[in-house]
Amino acid sequence: MSRLLFVVLCSWAALMVVAPASADELAFERDIRPLLKQHCFQCHGEEESPKGNLDLRLVRFLVKGGDSGSALVPRDHTASLLYQRIAADEMPPGDKKLTPSERQRIAAWIDQGARTSRPEPETLPRGEAFTDEERSHWAFQPIVRPEVPSAAQARSPLDAFIVARLQSKGLTPSPEADRATLIRRLSFDLLGLPPSPERVAQFVADSTPEAYERLVDELLNSPAYGERWARHWLDVAGYADSDGYAAKDDERKWAWKYRDYVIRAFNEDKPWDQFVVEQLAGDELLAPPYTNLSSEAAEKLIATGFLRMGPDGTGDGSVDQNVARNEVMAETIKIVSTSLLGLTVGCAQCHAHRYDPISQSDYYRMRSIFEPAYDWNHWRAPNARLVSQWSDATRERASEADRALKEIQQQRTEALDKIVDDTFEQELAKLPEDIQTQAREARKTAAKDRTDEHQQLIKEYPFLNVDRGSVYLYLSDRLRGFNKEWDDKTEAAKTLRPADDLIHCLTEIPGQAPTAKLFARGDYQQPREDVPPGELSVLNLSVSIPVKDEAIPTTGRRLAYARNLTSEQHPLVARVLVNRIWLHHFGRGLVATPGDFGVLGQRPSHPELLDWLAAEFVHSGWQLKSLQRLIVTSATYRQTSARRDDLDAIDADNHWLGRMPVRRLEAEVIRDSLLQLAGRLSDKQFGVPVPITPDDVGQVVVGVDTRDSAGRPTGKVIPLGEEEYRRSVYVTVRRTLPLGMLEPFDVPVMAPNCEQRALSTVAPQSLLLMNNAFVVDQALAMAERIRSEAGDDPAAQFDRAWMLIFSRSPEPAEWEQGLTYLREQIQYLTAHPAPVPPKQPAKDAATLALATLCQALMGSIGFLYVD
Repeated sequence: MSRLLFVVLCSWAALMVVAPASADELAFERDIRPLLKQHCFQCHGEEESPKGNLDLRLVRFLVKGGDSGSALVPRDHTASLLYQRIAADEMPPGDKKLTPSERQRIAAWIDQGARTSRPEPETLPRGEAFTDEERSHWAFQPIVRPEVPSAAQARSPLDAFIVARLQSKGLTPSPEADRATLIRRLSFDLLGLPPSPERVAQFVADSTPEAYERLVDELLNSPAYGERWARHWLDVAGYADSDGYAAKDDERKWAWKYRDYVIRAFNEDKPWDQFVVEQLAGDELLAPPYTNLSSEAAEKLIATGFLRMGPDGTGDGSVDQNVARNEVMAETIKIVSTSLLGLTVGCAQCHAHRYDPISQSDYYRMRSIFEPAYDWNHWRAPNARLVSQWSDATRERASEADRALKEIQQQRTEALDKIVDDTFEQELAKLPEDIQTQAREARKTAAKDRTDEHQQLIKEYPFLNVDRGSVYLYLSDRLRGFNKEWDDKTEAAKTLRPADDLIHCLTEIPGQAPTAKLFARGDYQQPREDVPPGELSVLNLSVSIPVKDEAIPTTGRRLAYARNLTSEQHPLVARVLVNRIWLHHFGRGLVATPGDFGVLGQRPSHPELLDWLAAEFVHSGWQLKSLQRLIVTSATYRQTSARRDDLDAIDADNHWLGRMPVRRLEAEVIRDSLLQLAGRLSDKQFGVPVPITPDDVGQVVVGVDTRDSAGRPTGKVIPLGEEEYRRSVYVTVRRTLPLGMLEPFDVPVMAPNCEQRALSTVAPQSLLLMNNAFVVDQALAMAERIRSEAGDDPAAQFDRAWMLIFSRSPEPAEWEQGLTYLREQIQYLTAHPAPVPPKQPAKDAATLALATLCQALMGSIGFLYVD
């Protein structure tokens, strides 16, 4: 390229900078740069030495060009090398090409004069240059409490925002649902269980103005509330009782304490700012060493289990440890960022985020916050991170028990050696006296020192080798009694030893803080510059995270970060949390992508309402129950779910919430409700998880794990009694073994967490409800329950079954069809007795007929969906 052409092009670029695009023209920063960032910056913008010396981050860089000359000729896209390479599919390399519309946009921008929105900067730092458009993204703006709009038909400020948006679309809200619908909706939302017919009848008959609010408070104060709502948070936390990562999928014996911590936090209505701080930095609220812990101190340590929930292969010697260690950190950052920030920060691990203003340095600043606890160069295996809850007194009792066990073992060994010696002498006495001396010498001589004569004697008289392992061949009866005596003594001594009581937590080792590095292309083998801890730079918050907080023994990085997240200045956390709560009440968040508030995520359907709720949440002390009370008492929540022609014509997907959405029950709620309907559901709370195992056909069921050493199912399923009937939140979550009853209903796979559950309607769901042994068993138990409550009258039985499952009385047509079915089934099964399964008691035709009715209703839409 001639020097004259270069000067002319640079002058043209200068003219473009001072001639910003108008509102109806394409602009580089708004319309073109995001495409280049997504497809091109990794090679032509992020590296210190861009490929072909071509930097695409500014228009004047495009005009300047690289080794192949100028990349841009304003007002002539056909002459622009940038467009030529794109049109020829030469750039970007690989399979991911620009779409025709994206190519057309670039061509149109060039032909309009390659305009910019504003003068371009004189200098541009590598990797962290964000445009005003990127910084102005709605989710990065401060939360400002908006004014509540004036709207008729608005019961509360929340309703005012909804009604105002509906009215702007020429729509009105739907009327309030009937009371039977409302109590069923509330019960499933807040408890994850159906209401009893008696409670439904009581609520329907209560005409006092305060009846609904009393019901809400009753449900919020139920112990079942925490079990229901803990499951929502455990999804985004990636809770599992196993390590995942590899096929070995080691058990996490103590992870359940974190699950119990979350349940208690919800039931106690722990403020969410405290809840977040404890999970991110509970250990930094204490002083190591963590000994003689009070229950409050132990709770703070247990809370940090949140940071131990990601897949972890570092306890598996068969995997590459350096890779596994760094993946633990990467997965932890994904869990933290998607659950609390609503951003896919993990996408910036290897390069700048392709869509959001998150640089690679941002990612490693965030990683630096966690590196003192997750120091990959001085790694602690999972079991080495456990902290004991024993007090000094308990440790002493354990030491005494260990000494007693050791002494018993020594006494057992001595007694066994005496038997061995006696056996040898008895056998030796049977030999001629002239051989006995040589035989005794052969036995005492070490095997490596034995002479040929010794070895010949041992060959002729094998008893000369009698030892602890072989003495039973000579005294089997005596040894059985011996072993029983000493086994009993050992077991008795073991009962005196306190049970292990450990915490699965994350802690730092004081004084051991690594210097965090940025890894080129995310490769830990290519460390580059040092990276201090810090917040995402695009947020531009006036806070700093210390490298070392001198006021506490640990670095204090996670504690400072957690307090920053829960400050009133942070623009993301309150919005993200409020949106998640809304999602679980309405089936869809105000932001429909709860784990992605970035550019690719959907914009809020009601942005002012989202900010109002976030501000209300913070100002009311981060109290979740207060927020939920506000939501479920609103007119918006209490609307009927019936479709309307006027709504469907304008808002078929119900974005503006002109009616209550219909929602399907989650997997765990279906199982728990079946147990409740059967009258079997246990109210036992907390503790070690209920075990699971593959049955004889490989279906994962609740039961003692009887797989053999090779991991093959034995087909044996050992009954667990009450444990079988506990709520699903207490059932073992094994990453490689999802419970068969739950799997078809979109139970999440924690890889590493679940930002939002899928919602499918597929044939295996119906097949399971028709054929699964668990479902059949609960239907039979429900039939027996109904007969005990309603007697032998088919009409009373049908009415009871309908009320239990649907929380309402049947309509006349439903009554006629259902009762006819039940009576015909009784007649048929009386005439054609069903075969009795092995080892099962026979059931009469009336019970079996009622069971088939119950199972049919359990598989119906009316049961599986909430209006």
